[in-house]
Amino acid sequence: MPPSPSHRSRTHAGLLLAALLGLLAGLLPGLTAQASAAPSAPEPRAAAAAAGTFRNPLNSGPDPFMTNWKGNYYLTTTQGGSIKMWRSPSLGTLAAADPVTVWTDTDPSRNRNIWAPEFYRFGDRWYLYYTADDGVDEHHRLYVLESERDDPTGPYHFKAKLAPPNHANDFAIDAGILQLGGRLYLAYSGLNQYQHNGLNIAPMSNPYTVSGDAVAINAAGGCPEVREGPEFLYRGGRVWMTYSACDTGKPDYQVWMMSMPLTADPLVPGNWRQHQGAVFSRADDRGVFGPGHHAFFQSPDGTEDWIVYHAKTTSVNTYGNRTTRAQKFTWRADGTPDFGRPLAMGATQDLPSGDPGSGNYWINDDGRSSGAGSVTYTGTWNSGSGCATQCFWSDDHWSDRAGATATFSFTGTRIALLSVKDTGNGYAAVSIDGGPEQRVDFHNAIRVGEAVQYTSPRLANGAHTLRVRVTGEHNAQSGASFVSVDRAEVYTN
Repeated sequence: MPPSPSHRSRTHAGLLLAALLGLLAGLLPGLTAQASAAPSAPEPRAAAAAAGTFRNPLNSGPDPFMTNWKGNYYLTTTQGGSIKMWRSPSLGTLAAADPVTVWTDTDPSRNRNIWAPEFYRFGDRWYLYYTADDGVDEHHRLYVLESERDDPTGPYHFKAKLAPPNHANDFAIDAGILQLGGRLYLAYSGLNQYQHNGLNIAPMSNPYTVSGDAVAINAAGGCPEVREGPEFLYRGGRVWMTYSACDTGKPDYQVWMMSMPLTADPLVPGNWRQHQGAVFSRADDRGVFGPGHHAFFQSPDGTEDWIVYHAKTTSVNTYGNRTTRAQKFTWRADGTPDFGRPLAMGATQDLPSGDPGSGNYWINDDGRSSGAGSVTYTGTWNSGSGCATQCFWSDDHWSDRAGATATFSFTGTRIALLSVKDTGNGYAAVSIDGGPEQRVDFHNAIRVGEAVQYTSPRLANGAHTLRVRVTGEHNAQSGASFVSVDRAEVYTN
């Protein structure tokens, strides 16, 4: 799409160098380390060779939680009216996985604004924690479901409301489960003397019963208003509580951290030691803003530690455009986790160790491809590198001329189309293998980059085409009818 004035002022060489450096950062091998999902986690096995690569995003939703269990990754993100779960044997194919709806609710007191689901296995059952309300944000409360069999996808039945006695009728969101010394604790964000959205920890007698009052944790952060999304790592005799600070709509939404010895009482606030400064935050040079609301998972062979989080491609204060991404992290010599910097959207990374591989590949708008793919154009198109970090390889094509087409040729089972959404974008007509056209709106109220515009249905494995036709039309809120082309992600499994 046409670059903004600030983009036009950058030189072509500078843009190309920044894009190459960002992508190379995603290719650099990291150190391997082990972070237990709980203190009783097994010792790591020898690392397996990487089976391929992947690129973010993994999902178009925010507030991700993910685990790897019995050969599959399981992911949940905030969907609003239900709880959906995505399952895939490879991280590389998670973005193309079809969701399973694992929970809807008819109770009007808790069937609206369903946020931040997380799921944990205790015994031979799974417990799914989430927050919901009746349509009024201040009425958000915490709830837990119990699976009817040993399967993360359920089916589930409602088990309980989770409410510490001293906050029985108070705002509460973002449940995270702390496991120490064979005991469970509910950590969450809610009312306390420090913030409206402040960190609280309460004891539990089992996975669905809060057994005592919550204590408030006075956690630092880059902004005064929010401490949310507590998550836990266990290593080197300490437990690390990471959390997100600042309002999630801000580009400065970021991750902070506290820790304490594994033998200490988490219900004594003074036992938690504050680590100064954000440990994971915006990377303007990579086009990453507001990284946070995260969780942790391990590679399938248990040798690598990974963070899954949401972030945006725009510095505008907005709750939209929060997409799920993942990257590996390591550990410093002093025993603290090193999350590094968030990688640019589309940066190529090695799959987690032991991941069976996905075989997926990319096709860039200029025709370059990492697999059996290409793109051709008819009609009038503009092209350039002005979109910088908002685009894959910092370049894209755009056109508002009715009838202009871009045709991707690929070999695989599914294709996803990613590009800029903008205030001057219009409708495209998208078709597979010359079939019926589907109308897709490329407009957005603010400009964002690397958004999933379209994902094809599953196809027979083989040669296919995806055609994008500019219609010259746009919705009433858009100022023009541009359609942008950036990259396609092709799936072969």
